[in-house]
Amino acid sequence: MATIRDLAKRTGFSVATISRVLNNDPAMKVTDSTRAKILEAADELNYVRTKPKYAAKQHLRHIAIAEMMSQREKLADPYYLYLKNYVVRACMEQGYRVSYLAESEGNYQALENELLDGILAIGIFSENQITQMAGITKSIVFVDSSPEEEQFDSVVLNFRLGVEQALEYLMRHGHHRIGFLGPTYKLDQKKRPALEVRRQYFKEYMTKTGRYDERWMIDTMLTIEETRGQVEKWMKSGEERPTAFIAYNEGTAITAMSVFREVGIRIPEDISIISFNDTPLSILIDPPLTSVNAHLESMGKEAVRLLEERMEAPGKLPYKVVLPLTLTERRSVAACGLNFSK
Repeated sequence: MATIRDLAKRTGFSVATISRVLNNDPAMKVTDSTRAKILEAADELNYVRTKPKYAAKQHLRHIAIAEMMSQREKLADPYYLYLKNYVVRACMEQGYRVSYLAESEGNYQALENELLDGILAIGIFSENQITQMAGITKSIVFVDSSPEEEQFDSVVLNFRLGVEQALEYLMRHGHHRIGFLGPTYKLDQKKRPALEVRRQYFKEYMTKTGRYDERWMIDTMLTIEETRGQVEKWMKSGEERPTAFIAYNEGTAITAMSVFREVGIRIPEDISIISFNDTPLSILIDPPLTSVNAHLESMGKEAVRLLEERMEAPGKLPYKVVLPLTLTERRSVAACGLNFSK
């Protein structure tokens, strides 16, 4: 398991610099390339290469990766950075040649003037982008979204299960005053504004159990800067605090923890936090985050398996694979010492 000292040796940056970058210190200004180098190194140090399951193919297939996010957006939310890495690794283990679809003003085209055998589309895409990709090849697998299920294969996560796991874990530790950190709106399966699903599942569960409290629903928006501003605003409001929060991703959790520390709130002694995704960031910050694991390596392998089947049998029925999430316990949750009636 990698540590910040391991990262320092790998990247050449100081332990202090890496710690401030990982903890979203607003006073720490670094270039995108520096942040990318640190995040990529964290992924490499935590990745254990497994023996390829299948023999190399006689025909060297050419697979293109389509990504919804720019490099800067992926640095703000490394989930997609790490997911892309696992997808590429799964392709390499199959002996595929990998390239990337070039994107300009929402339009996609292959980088090289040759036919592609398949596309792995990571994230959420508009109807126009989906149509363009289908014009390049009919062998497409969507990873972390599921548009046009009657036409395309996909691999997605069971977020409802993940929310339930996080809430039940907190309640077993005595927490019943629980808040949520995350945006109210994101994008749906075709890149249209829609309610954020983890937030919605949280609200449904807490309402059903009689524990929902709107005061503890913090709309963190989407960027680190917006998240910091919203958490600071909530802290200044003087609202009674919950004993725990669930954060919709690690960037949100880490930024909130930084704000809490600045005003003397301890994690987990004063507030417990559970995050989603469980990328290497969850291990490297202090305290390490209890996290709902998205199993990115399994997502990558399943996507490549589906693409292999699609290329072998283009006319087969499309499959949608829904992967379960699991909870990884670390030190950001403590038992609640108070006995609440709700």
